[in-house]
Amino acid sequence: MPVTTNIEDLRVLAKRRVPRMFYDYADSGSWTESTYRANEQDFNRILFRQRVAVNMEPRSTQSTMVGQPVAMPVAIAPTGLTGMQHADGEILAARAARKFGIPFTLSTMSVCSIEDVAAGTDNHPFWFQLYVMRDRDFIARLIDRAKAANCSALVLTLDLQILGQRHKDIKNGLSVPPKPTIPNILNLMTKPRWCLGMLGTRRHNFGNIFGHVKGVENLGSLAEWTSKQFDPTLSWADVEWVKQRWGGKLILKGIQDVEDARLAVDSGADALVVSNHGGRQLDGAPSSISALPEIVQEVGNRIEVHMDGGIRSGQHVLKAVALGAKGTYIGRAMLYGLGAMGEAGVTRTLEIIHRELELSMAFCGRTDVASVDTSILLPGSYPTGTPRGY
Repeated sequence: MPVTTNIEDLRVLAKRRVPRMFYDYADSGSWTESTYRANEQDFNRILFRQRVAVNMEPRSTQSTMVGQPVAMPVAIAPTGLTGMQHADGEILAARAARKFGIPFTLSTMSVCSIEDVAAGTDNHPFWFQLYVMRDRDFIARLIDRAKAANCSALVLTLDLQILGQRHKDIKNGLSVPPKPTIPNILNLMTKPRWCLGMLGTRRHNFGNIFGHVKGVENLGSLAEWTSKQFDPTLSWADVEWVKQRWGGKLILKGIQDVEDARLAVDSGADALVVSNHGGRQLDGAPSSISALPEIVQEVGNRIEVHMDGGIRSGQHVLKAVALGAKGTYIGRAMLYGLGAMGEAGVTRTLEIIHRELELSMAFCGRTDVASVDTSILLPGSYPTGTPRGY
């Protein structure tokens, strides 16, 4: 196994092993990718206060997210087409998360289905991410399938009513089904490990959709159905409908604005995720870490606030927790590990993040992640959450 000491090592290895069109799908943003880059870069402006001569033992990163015990305040984010980074990718990532003791979130647009992941993890509870589509009957059945699979939380994504323009996907011909261009075929020929893995699995489509929608019987009809299904009319009334249909823990993902955060509280959801969809929707929006403090200040005492976007290390997790996040999500970092080494790579991602989190916490003079707050950060280096005049 290659020696990997940080997430960047896994990214480089994944880029070498995953076909370009699928690697680019994971490692890109919309338009100029300014928000995608800011998600990570803005973490680097936040500085720690290093403390010395304090007892650094014992150390604990254990916490809870929506009432569920977690080994660290991290969950695996829902990512589309995960099973194209590595054969059966969603199952492998879910297994790694289960063993590590953190939540795994399955995307609606996954390759492995809800039922595949449940069977592949011995029916261990996981989270399911939902897009509200025009076909409400399909969505109702999808929610029911998540219940039947023992999913313990529903993550409702609100920021993909329409699709952001992602230049790399367009240039690579990444569509449903993918276009077999000559450059794509030539690139596939350089990825024998990936190709052999895909030959060994039957899962190559959107597993939650294929076979579950009337009239969708092949890749062509699936493409036509999918292109028409994302619903630009999504409203808070739909959130209420989903909440009633689901009846369990509900997390709202895609909140960037204080006013929307207030509406999320009013909806009765259990948590919200400060997120800009990894910089893949509105380019020019603020980074998630810069948007976090104001939302925590406004609603953090009324709803559990989580965040995602740009997390590539345990130090990033620690900074987010210091600024008030009760949980964080990793998407690309997980995909890098998966693409690099399958399940072992996801496990390595979690090991790296956990070790960095625990060591950095100790250097800041804290031994329990529950005691982390802004006092571990250098004043003036982080956004304060001052209201903008709402």
